[in-house]
Amino acid sequence: MPNLDSSKFHTQGYTIASTSADASANVVYTCPTNFGAITRYLHLSNNSNSTKKVYVQFYHAEDEEYHYIANGLSMAGHSVANLVNGGFFNLHSGDKIVVYGETTNTIEVVVSMEEYYNPQHKG
Repeated sequence: MPNLDSSKFHTQGYTIASTSADASANVVYTCPTNFGAITRYLHLSNNSNSTKKVYVQFYHAEDEEYHYIANGLSMAGHSVANLVNGGFFNLHSGDKIVVYGETTNTIEVVVSMEEYYNPQHKG
């Protein structure tokens, strides 16, 4: 049974260098072993003067597949986008969020996760 009383929070920012999908994309979060995670915030920022595309994928460890959260999201220069917008989505042990951009070092990402101990989840 997950223990939500002892959750902890993880927030991290990244500059995205990758321009390729799946295992070649930049990993911005990996859910730790024996934990579950609730994605509370997934913020994108284009630090370029021109419009750029960004790609955000969810890696589902159980079936080893990548799925798009944002596929070629066009962002105007110096614009921002929030992909969670008050909702949330869950990750299990080994699941990942990966990001790549149209060009290197133009996309910034901030993720904030609520992690909770959940050793019984098997995928």
